Amino acid sequence: MTEQQPHPTKSFDPSTFRDKPVSFVRRSGRMTSGQQRGWDELSPLYRVEVPRGPAATSVAEGANADPAELFGRTAPLVVEVGSGQGHAIVHAASTHPERDHIAIEVFRAGLARTMNAADELDVRNLRLIEANAPEVLERFLPEGSADELWVFFPDPWAKARHHKRRLVTAEFAAIAARVLRPGGVLRLATDWEEYAEQMREVLDAAPHFARDFTGDYAERFDGRILTAFERKGAAKGRAIRDLTYRRSAT
Repeated sequence: MTEQQPHPTKSFDPSTFRDKPVSFVRRSGRMTSGQQRGWDELSPLYRVEVPRGPAATSVAEGANADPAELFGRTAPLVVEVGSGQGHAIVHAASTHPERDHIAIEVFRAGLARTMNAADELDVRNLRLIEANAPEVLERFLPEGSADELWVFFPDPWAKARHHKRRLVTAEFAAIAARVLRPGGVLRLATDWEEYAEQMREVLDAAPHFARDFTGDYAERFDGRILTAFERKGAAKGRAIRDLTYRRSAT
């Protein structure tokens, strides 16, 4: 959901089980031998087991997780929606051991790469959830459990007929407000100008959020590592636009 991935050879049709569209197409291509080894060996350390509903990436009704149990401690929690190959969240977890981090992604090879990268750096304050992000935020993570929620480079669904699949909507804003603690921060970034404008319009209207920036857009979040994806976009002249909103105390 975050960085653009190669086109899949097969895709999962969420409409089979869900009454509303999801913001992703699940990639089901083969993993490399190294990724498969990482998935097999490191899943017990990093991957959170999620009770499933009828769909492969759904979260069962009534399922819930306790971050304190997942990490064995109570610490500030950062959650990234659509972590891709894990560049941002692994960097954050490795440089901020005092915080806990959760990455939500449906691309299994990306999760495997994230595990491998985290293990190479001996990162232990990171957990991965293979599931549809809105369901994780809406029912699996406790209300008010996250200090920060990151949405970096979500799929822009550029064609007008696909805009309904975009992640950042009024409904998502309500779900994000639920999982963030009062005073918590929602950080977003995109290289798609029209989507940035839509995000800003949605969140400006959201009752539980207020801008944490002045002007049209926020300054670039210095905690977001500069990835090859972002460099490639900049090289093509695509401006990166950041937005930062703070959860109200009410």
